[in-house]
Amino acid sequence: MATDDGVRTLQREAAAAGAALLVISFATGGLLAAAMTRSVDADVHAIAAAHLNAIFGCLWLVALAATIPWLRFAPAGRRRLVFVTALAAYANWGITVIKAFLHVAGVGLTGDRANDLVFAALGAAVVIPSFVAAVGWLYGLVGPRAAP
Repeated sequence: MATDDGVRTLQREAAAAGAALLVISFATGGLLAAAMTRSVDADVHAIAAAHLNAIFGCLWLVALAATIPWLRFAPAGRRRLVFVTALAAYANWGITVIKAFLHVAGVGLTGDRANDLVFAALGAAVVIPSFVAAVGWLYGLVGPRAAP
């Protein structure tokens, strides 16, 4: 039986990370209802954004899982790409939920400590890793695949 360099296992892990994020998204939908009825003190728009962030993160992870065999990377490069993508997707959901309870935008430095911490966390755990993962994914998809 021919080896697949762990491709199928990595595909399953990436897809499972996406499926788990979808479950988290649905749970966040319940949190959204609670915020809309003011049962919890959280910004409704930020909770809605977190709900959507988790859905989009799920889709990204599942799309990545489907394309892993096409990547030009060696096994370690594929694993790193899945890790960075999952990190960004989960952080996007988690930090957005946190900012909803802090009632801050987190999209720029304002001098407000909570806002500035959210801004820094989003930059370090979401924006930069998302950009790196997207560029890495594109790079991995163009050109020849790595030799087995």
